[in-house]
Amino acid sequence: MNPIQPKKLLLSKWTAVQPIAKNKHFLVSKTINPELPDAAIEWIELEAVFSKTVTRISWQELRNESVWKQGWVS
Repeated sequence: MNPIQPKKLLLSKWTAVQPIAKNKHFLVSKTINPELPDAAIEWIELEAVFSKTVTRISWQELRNESVWKQGWVS
């Protein structure tokens, strides 16, 4: 897997290895910026493509290849 850069996550596409609430494909719809401008991004919001539900997770969770795959994979 390519290294993930938190500043470039916005609008990136992800596939859940196991469907989450019947959703498999997700889009990073928002990055949550920290209060301090020099601090690193910690949280992102994933939007399910099918149901449009939004979930907030730590961006480091996307590194777990047993849970997430980069891009929209069938």
